[in-house]
Amino acid sequence: MSAARAAHPGIDNPGASAVAAKGWLAANKWLLARRLSQALVVAVFLTGPLWGVWIAKGNLASSLTLGVLPLTDPLMVLQALAAGHVMTAAALIGAAIVLAAYLVVGGRMYCSWVCPVNAVTDLAHWLRTRLGIEKGLSLNRRTRLWVLGGVLAASAVTGAIAWELVNPVTMLHRGLVTGSILTFGSASLITLAVFLFDLGVAQRGWCTHLCPVGAFYGLLGRAAVLRVAAVNRAACDDCMDCFAVCPERHVIAPALRGADKGVGPVIMSHDCTNCGRCIDVCSKTVFRFDTRFHNVPSDAPPSKAGVKAA
Repeated sequence: MSAARAAHPGIDNPGASAVAAKGWLAANKWLLARRLSQALVVAVFLTGPLWGVWIAKGNLASSLTLGVLPLTDPLMVLQALAAGHVMTAAALIGAAIVLAAYLVVGGRMYCSWVCPVNAVTDLAHWLRTRLGIEKGLSLNRRTRLWVLGGVLAASAVTGAIAWELVNPVTMLHRGLVTGSILTFGSASLITLAVFLFDLGVAQRGWCTHLCPVGAFYGLLGRAAVLRVAAVNRAACDDCMDCFAVCPERHVIAPALRGADKGVGPVIMSHDCTNCGRCIDVCSKTVFRFDTRFHNVPSDAPPSKAGVKAA
């Protein structure tokens, strides 16, 4: 057993104390909500091909909902413009709607609440923990920004929407909707490669370090209104469960432990995915969803025991 596991046994089973304190459902409510959201996103595109009820036509790159609401991936539009394509008014309006929505709820909420690959990488992380696989290859988080830049450059050079040629999410949706075995098979192989990479090569390697979509939505989320906040941080008992489950664990410390430095309790990092897992696994109810406007330090510095200093 590693020193980290010996010091914090919750690392092997984060959330166990929350289950004991709040019950299983309350300790997993945001995780279950995310999985339901991800399933519903896929389902709305399948009602047409399966049952002839067209809720949404298209895929996550570009769709028309209920025959009136266009939704377009802004990153796809950027690639198309870089490639020299002329975009329709509907595509530009759809991109503007998506941009406005994620400016409110947080750009990387796409990663945890919409993208189906998130469930795959979460499974890989869970298996790594259970199998005791060490961290593995260390990657810089800024690598995904370079990948994003490469995607846009590739679109400009080739005249094609480069990322959509290999994007497992778009390919998976296209394969499911059209019934194309070739497209679905290709998407499955790419998704399997992502799973194996996260499991055996780099912990949280794909979503945290490489995915250009996550990089783009992270940039978009810098001004987002909806945030996770450590509003009850004085009650923290240093169990480390929130760090164990967070896919971007560097975002937690400033808000959780910054009272003595005058740092507010709201997680302001654009890397946060608003997944809510820190809320779920905390038995002390330290975290909750809040807004960026409440980032005012109002508590006394917490002592090591997690109670307010005298």
